[in-house]
Parts: sequence; structure tokens; C-alpha cells
Amino acid sequence: MAEVLLFHHALGLTEGVGAFADGLRRAGHTVHVPDLYEGRVFEDLETGGGYAQEVGFGTIVARGVRAAEGLPEDVVYAGFSLGVLPAQKLAQTRPGAAGALLFGACVPADAFGAAWPEDVPVQVHGMDADPYFTGEGDLEAARALVAGTGDRQLFLYPGTAHLFAERGAPDHVPEAAALCVERVLCFLDALGA
Repeated sequence: MAEVLLFHHALGLTEGVGAFADGLRRAGHTVHVPDLYEGRVFEDLETGGGYAQEVGFGTIVARGVRAAEGLPEDVVYAGFSLGVLPAQKLAQTRPGAAGALLFGACVPADAFGAAWPEDVPVQVHGMDADPYFTGEGDLEAARALVAGTGDRQLFLYPGTAHLFAERGAPDHVPEAAALCVERVLCFLDALGA
């Protein structure tokens, strides 16, 4: 079974993020879910994103990096939207990463001063008309990341929702979320095989 470090999105550590982690735990995986916002939770992405800007994205990423301290090297780093920043940085720069799961966001691999490691598999999940994912360069970064290799996958789901995989979110899409979770569990199971 895999060990996963899961980072929340700009709303903070919501019940829906906890429920997603619990679903992975029920499948036998160990999941750590640090609170990058130190207890703050927001109602909408604009307000939560404003808080992240106020604190500083570098600070948010540094909190994520600290959350990995003390964990084994062979961790799967996962993040929803804003949480992709620390997840992707750790997957690219912390030796021994077992894999990465990126939901609703992806940044160019060179943003962290290192190429994507050849031996680190990744899944990127997003909706094909999500304005945050398709309109801000994330889709292009994801396509570049997965180009030319079989252990890097991009999954696009029909729709405009950003937090489609989170139960309880206003834009939760149950059918897409179920398929996403199924693919994630296959990915994690394959790592443990």
C-alpha cells in the first residue's frame, strides 16, 4: 500500500478534502493531510486565493515541504489546485518520490528548477473546460509533462468544475469524481505491486 501526502486547495482543509483522504485510507493507503492554512477555511476560491497571496505562495510551498519532513522518501505527493504547488515541488525535488497526483492544476516542470524525474509516475486530473485549469496555462503544462511517456497520464473530464472531485464542494461532479478516484486507486495499487 502507498503512503500519500495530500495537500488541500485554496479553500483550506475542508471536510471534502478529508473525505477524499478517508476514501484512500479505506482502500488501505496511509494518507497525511497537513493544514497549510493553519486552521483557516474559506467559502470561495477568490477569498481563499487572496489569503494565499497575502501569506505568499512561497510560504505555502515551504509549509508543504516541512510537512514532508520525517516521512519516508517513497511518498506519493498529491495536491488539489493550490496544493499542487507543494506536491509538484516535492515530487520533482525530494529524492525517492514514489509518484504524484495533481488535481485541477499543473505548473511547468522548470518552475522548480529541476526536470521531472524520469522514474516518478504522475497522474494529472482536470476538467476540459475548467477556466482555472484550461485558461491559466495548467493544461498546457500538464500536456508537456505527460508527453512521450507511459507512466505519466493526463485525464480530462467533461465540464467546467474546478473542485469536481471534492464531495461537498459546490461544483462537485459525482460521476467524474468516481472515475477520478477509481483511476487514483489503480495508480496507487500499481505502485504497491
